[in-house]
Amino acid sequence: LHLTVQNIKMSATMLRTSAKPVATSSRRASVKCSAMMSQSARSAASLCSIAAAGLIAAAPAMAASVDFASIPKGPVESPLHLDFKVDGYKVQPAAEGLAAGTGHFHVLIDQGAAPEGEVLPFDSTHLHYGKGQTSGDIELAPGEHKLTLQFANALHESYGPQLAKTIVVKVK
Repeated sequence: LHLTVQNIKMSATMLRTSAKPVATSSRRASVKCSAMMSQSARSAASLCSIAAAGLIAAAPAMAASVDFASIPKGPVESPLHLDFKVDGYKVQPAAEGLAAGTGHFHVLIDQGAAPEGEVLPFDSTHLHYGKGQTSGDIELAPGEHKLTLQFANALHESYGPQLAKTIVVKVK
């Protein structure tokens, strides 16, 4: 559900013009007042209440996602060059601090996506691209490897599986 300020203002206007005032202050009076309102006015009142309570958030124009810009086909050689991309978020160096809608890439080797909020460790299977890099060369031993591109915030806290992409590569 997407509400604009104009929708809320129109709903409030409909509510004001549709409700008839009741001269008493009892609970019964508020029930009478509610019964006298048109269905559209009651709907507008509900929407205004919900919006005022902050329970409605505008849906993003596009779902956020990460991906490898080009996925290698067939056996590959090491080091493997990979390009990364993100939609719906902005790549930002970790040193610039926390900011909504921003983060940086990590490549997890032989692992799946990290749960949302999990801090990604600094080790040989968690490669960090915290300077805002959008590509990397990865050294891999021969054999099959699972590579997970994971987006995380400036504190290296994972945005979870919804901002991760896993591929499998076979290294010669």
